[in-house]
Amino acid sequence: MTAAPTPHTPQHAQPSQPEAPRDLVGIGIGPFNLSLAALAHPLTELDTAFYEQRPAFHWHPGLLLDGATLQVPFLADLVTMADPASHWSFLNYLKTRDRLFPFYFAERFHIQRAEYDAYCRWVSENLPGLHFGHQVDAVRWNPERRLFEVDFTQLDTEGEAEALGRTYTKNVVLGVGTAPYIPEPLRPLAEAPTVPVIHSADYLTHRDRLLAADHITVIGSGQSGAEVFLDLLKHRPHGREKLHWLARTEAFAPMEYSKLGLEHFTPDYTRYFHALPEAVRDGLVPAQWQLHKGIDDATIAAIHDELYQRTLHGGWPDATLTPGVAVRTAGRVAATKVELHLEHRRQNTRSRLTTDAVVLATGYRERPLDEMLAGLDPYLRRDSAERPRIDEQFRLVLDPSLTTAGSNIYVQNAERHTHGVGAPDLGLAAWRSATILNTLTGKDPYPLPERTAFTTFGLTTDENRAPRNQSGERGNLIELKN
Repeated sequence: MTAAPTPHTPQHAQPSQPEAPRDLVGIGIGPFNLSLAALAHPLTELDTAFYEQRPAFHWHPGLLLDGATLQVPFLADLVTMADPASHWSFLNYLKTRDRLFPFYFAERFHIQRAEYDAYCRWVSENLPGLHFGHQVDAVRWNPERRLFEVDFTQLDTEGEAEALGRTYTKNVVLGVGTAPYIPEPLRPLAEAPTVPVIHSADYLTHRDRLLAADHITVIGSGQSGAEVFLDLLKHRPHGREKLHWLARTEAFAPMEYSKLGLEHFTPDYTRYFHALPEAVRDGLVPAQWQLHKGIDDATIAAIHDELYQRTLHGGWPDATLTPGVAVRTAGRVAATKVELHLEHRRQNTRSRLTTDAVVLATGYRERPLDEMLAGLDPYLRRDSAERPRIDEQFRLVLDPSLTTAGSNIYVQNAERHTHGVGAPDLGLAAWRSATILNTLTGKDPYPLPERTAFTTFGLTTDENRAPRNQSGERGNLIELKN
């Protein structure tokens, strides 16, 4: 294998003095801010810096199971949907590894998660302007300099404070990501070391310990829960699987993956959703759970195939799959077991389940921004639920005294309440990054399409947009009634 060529590195504008302001500071280096950094890289007029407290890039390392694939095509890399010719594309990554032909013959539209992680690490290790081992402590507005000041702590290899620093910037982008969510009834158990109660985010780290348990329970009906259950099932002896899989949803349901259904993850739908009233948006997101919380068909089929294979010589596998169940409370039993108090809401029945280990595939929640932005609280504008208001260009709505100075705070994957189910979707990463850069520069370095979906979301009341009839005149919009 030939060595990867050194990527071309444009000469970016550098501050003329240590406190000279940058154009953009990114906080957090996950896939979304990495996308922004990659697309900002060729814009040589921009001086940017990105900070991350972790020592290096890693993407969900606890769930990089053998064979697990992304639920989006490889085109949903960091840059392609905005700039297919970018040096930082997935295809160029393959080229630098002499792997284009193997990938071509593999005919994979959906790549493995481990390969996506390796691709992102390649970008993070070669892209300039990324500062790992830097923990951002606070963001404040300096009214005298009319700039944001960002305080950070530089960490050593052990994660201990090594030095303090400050940088000034005209704009900030928050890409701090999400954090594993543990339901309230199970939080005390997860903090107790005697019984393994593990969030799926840490599954691979604790898999050997989990497999050593006599009985294992998986909680959660999404893709992570399905993949963990399948992996455990494959590693348990036939007839002595001793597995439970519980979920609150009514079924272990497939993810909506029809071609028109996927158009909910387009800029067209994002713009439509953003224009809806706040109360309508809040009611819509939970109802769309199957767009992003279901299980892909291949995983469901693999689980059924594995269960069916275990019936070939008679008998049934010792595996119980029960949807429609909520965990009311939980407690330890004899210091080595967990007792789950269950409720089936449709049946209005309650039961108890004793288990030796629990895997919580209970999802993630957006990390709260309030602590980091505490110094900016007087400038933030909030909605009726006290969440930050976010405009269509992914900017926090701030007091005009900041924005008239040309300074803004952008967010990535913290805007589901304003932009909808596509906020955490990798397929919209490059488009959102390009939108931010176009807005920030006031130019159009990344021309974006006006239309991205065959579906027209919503009706227009603009008479000028009514369809023309055969004579060329615009017809009237007709109100449809049941």
